Amino acid sequence: MKISANEMKPGMIIEYKNDYWTVLKTQHVKPGKGGAFNQVELKSVIKGTKLNERFRSSENIEKAEVDEKKFNFLYSDENNCHFMDNKNFEQISISKSIIGEKNKLLKENLEVTITFMEEKAISVDLPNNIECKIETTDAVVKGQTAASSYKPAKLDNGINITVPPFIESGEKIILDTRTLEYVKKVN
Repeated sequence: MKISANEMKPGMIIEYKNDYWTVLKTQHVKPGKGGAFNQVELKSVIKGTKLNERFRSSENIEKAEVDEKKFNFLYSDENNCHFMDNKNFEQISISKSIIGEKNKLLKENLEVTITFMEEKAISVDLPNNIECKIETTDAVVKGQTAASSYKPAKLDNGINITVPPFIESGEKIILDTRTLEYVKKVN
C-alpha cells in the first residue's frame, strides 16, 4: 500500500531498497529555501542495521503488509518471552533480542500488540504508557538551576532513566514505553 512520505510514523514498517524497515524517528523539516522533507531514521527488520534517509514530501513510500494481533504476556525465561493469544489461547515465544530492552517492562497479563510478517513475529509493541516504581534516585542538590534539571533514577525492573527533581525513591511514575522517558507521577 502506497503512503505519502509525510504519513510515516515511528513504529511503522515500510518496504524500501529491497528490504523491510521499521521507522524509529521522523522529523518534518521545512527549510527556508527548497521543498519540505521528512528526515527519517530506519532500522532493518531482517539485518538490524540502521539508515538515515531524507524523503521529499511529494514522494510515495510502500507500506509493508503486516498482521497485528493482541497477545497477553505470560512469562519470560533466559532467552524468550512467552505470550498467549487473547482469542484462541494459542501460545507463542519470541526471542528477547527482538523485543530489546523493553522486555524488562513486561508484566504478567500485560496486553501487547505483536506484528507478524509472513507468519514470523518481527516486533512487540507495548502500551504507550506503563506504570513503574522508582527503586533508587539521587537526592536533589540545592542551588541547581530550576530549568529542567533532571536527575538519574533506576526503576524496579533495572532500567535507568532521568526524572524531575521532585521524584523520590519508592514513588510510582508513568513511563513512555516508546522513548523510555518519564511522563508523570502517579498519586
